[in-house]
Amino acid sequence: MGVVPRSIPRCVSILAVAASVCAAPALLARGVVVRWREAPSQPADAEAELGPVIAELDRTAANFHTAQAKFVWTQYTSVVNEKDVQEGLVYFRRSGQQVEMAADILKPTPKQVLFADSKVQLYQPNIDQVTQYDTGKNRALVESFLVLGFGGSGQDMLKSFTVSYLGQDTVDGVATAKLDLVPKSDKARSTFEHICLWIDLSKNPGISVRQQLFAPENDYRLASYSDIHLNEKIPDSAFKLKTSGNSRFVPPKS
Repeated sequence: MGVVPRSIPRCVSILAVAASVCAAPALLARGVVVRWREAPSQPADAEAELGPVIAELDRTAANFHTAQAKFVWTQYTSVVNEKDVQEGLVYFRRSGQQVEMAADILKPTPKQVLFADSKVQLYQPNIDQVTQYDTGKNRALVESFLVLGFGGSGQDMLKSFTVSYLGQDTVDGVATAKLDLVPKSDKARSTFEHICLWIDLSKNPGISVRQQLFAPENDYRLASYSDIHLNEKIPDSAFKLKTSGNSRFVPPKS
């Protein structure tokens, strides 16, 4: 399972970023493939092209309150050459400096994931159990991953990542700017060596329509977003786990 400990289900996908950063110990360097070094060369005018994309991210962040979208999350595990695919709905909400993120995984097995109050919670209805990961002092690092392309500012991105402009690309008919991000934090880099973002330049400027996070040992997470709605009212119920009165709340296994 690459950088994600066995105690963290792969179904959490992008929200497993949070759990990975909190729970995963530093990786041994032996055998690690530094894939970001193989990223495409930047265009000659990359620095000039990056500036407007960062500015667009800043403008979107300044006016960002909520977002919701459909998603397809794919986790690739190289050691077994296996892909796990989940589909569902994702929600983001910002109030002041606080960010909440929730996901309803609808396929193949219903699950709920919530990031709020410095905790990541995974609810598995089939066993009526909630696994809780406390981000603690790593909350800021966790948020730096979670808000990428969904309300995170360009300036904050530059603080946490070395950002390269890789040119324009089209994703499902949407014109995008493709960025490559290398985490500046050693701890974050032990979880994901580099990240590719496809930032919408037309329909929802400043929002990510695709993310690919590259882990050591050739594992990766790919997230594709569609039917994106910005700054529309999202019911509070979207950010609450739909547990039963008998649900068990447990810490992750060591």
